[in-house]
Amino acid sequence: MRHALGVLGILAAGVLLVVSAAMNYRFGLSLGKTEFDGQIYGVASAAADCMKALVPFFLFAAIKNRAWSQAAASMLVWTVVMAYSLTSAFGHAALNRFDVAGQRTHDSNVYKEAQADLASAREQLSWLPQHRPIMAVKAEIEGLKGSRRWRTTKACTDATIRKSIAFCDSYRASVAELASAEKAAALDARIVKAQTTLASFDGGTVNTQADPQAAVLAKLTGVDLENIQLAMTVFIALLLEIGSAFGMYIAFSQWRIYERHTPAAPSMASVSTAAAAVAAPEAPQVPVAIERPRSGANDNPTEPEKISVAPTRLVAPENDVERFYKEKVETQDGSSLTATTLYEDYCAWCEVQEKEPLALPTFGREFGELGVQKAKIAGRVRYIGIALKSEVGLKEDKNAPAFSVKAA
Repeated sequence: MRHALGVLGILAAGVLLVVSAAMNYRFGLSLGKTEFDGQIYGVASAAADCMKALVPFFLFAAIKNRAWSQAAASMLVWTVVMAYSLTSAFGHAALNRFDVAGQRTHDSNVYKEAQADLASAREQLSWLPQHRPIMAVKAEIEGLKGSRRWRTTKACTDATIRKSIAFCDSYRASVAELASAEKAAALDARIVKAQTTLASFDGGTVNTQADPQAAVLAKLTGVDLENIQLAMTVFIALLLEIGSAFGMYIAFSQWRIYERHTPAAPSMASVSTAAAAVAAPEAPQVPVAIERPRSGANDNPTEPEKISVAPTRLVAPENDVERFYKEKVETQDGSSLTATTLYEDYCAWCEVQEKEPLALPTFGREFGELGVQKAKIAGRVRYIGIALKSEVGLKEDKNAPAFSVKAA
C-alpha cells in the first residue's frame, strides 16, 4: 500500500511539474527578440522549473550531512528559481483567465444580439400582409407595364377615366405586394442568420457570466468580483508552483531515501559455536548423548549413564544501535543524557565505524527497545541512568590526583 501511494504521488507531482515547466517555457519563449532567442529563454525557464523540484532533495541532504555552505547555496538557488517560476505562473494564469473571461463576454454579447435579432425579425414578419412570391408579383407588374393603358396613363401619372384609375390602383397594389414580398425575404434571411449564429454555440446556449466561478464565489463571500478573480489567479499559480516544487520530495518520502538500515542476518548464529556455524551453517543442531561411567556400589559398569545435552541457544546478531550501546554507553545512577547528545555521539561513532547513521526518529525507537528509561524534562527528552563512557573517563581524569615528578 505504501509503495502504491508513493507511485501515485510521483505521478501526480510529475503532472504538476510538466504543467509548470510548460508554463515557464511559454513565458520564456515570449521574452526572446527573435525565434532563436525565445527558444533559449524557453528552455532555460523549463530547466529552472525542473531545478526547483530537485533542489529540496539537495537542500535537506546538505542539512542532514551538516554541509552548511551547500545548504545555503541550495536555498539561494531555490529562492531564485521559485521566484522566477511564480512570476511566470502569475502571468500565464492571469493572461489565460482574463482571455477566457473576455471571450465568454464576447460570446455572451453575440448570443444575446442574435436572440434579440431573431425575435425582432419574427415580430416584423408577423406584421406583413399576405403576399405572393416575388417572381409572381414581378411578372404581374411587367405585364401591367406592357399594356396599352400603361402608356395612355403615362405610367399611371395621368389617370382620368374610371378604367384608367382602376388600372393604376391595380398596379400600385402589385407594387405594394412586391415590397412586402421583398421585405419578407429580407426578414427570412435575418431569421436564418440568427438561427445559424445561435446554433454555432454549444448546445444552443452560452454562459451569461464572463467568469461563473468568480461570480459564484463573489456572491457567497460578498467580496468584489475583481478581487475574487485576482485571488483565484494567485491560488492557481501557487497550486502549480508549490505542488511541483515539493511534490516529488513528499512522494519520495514514502521510501525514506535518507535512511539506511543494517541488513538482517540471513540465518541465526550460535554464540558458543560461531566458527563452526560459519564453516557449516546448514548442519542441524540435535541433542547429544554423553556417556560416563556410573559411580557407587550399585552401579552397573556395563550400562554407562547417558546425559542429554540441550542444543546451544541461537541469538540474533547485534545491530549497530546495540553495538553502540555496549561500546559507548554505561549505566550510572543519577546521570542522564539528552536525546540530542546521545544521537550526536552515535553519529560520531558511526563515522569512525564507517557506517551510515540512522535517522534520529529511527535511532530513538531502536534505542528505546534496549530498556533505557526515558523522560521529558524541561521540554527536552532525556535518557535516565546512563552516561557516555567518554564523559565518565574525562571526569575520572579530572578528579585523579596530580603527581609531581622531580628530576634526579
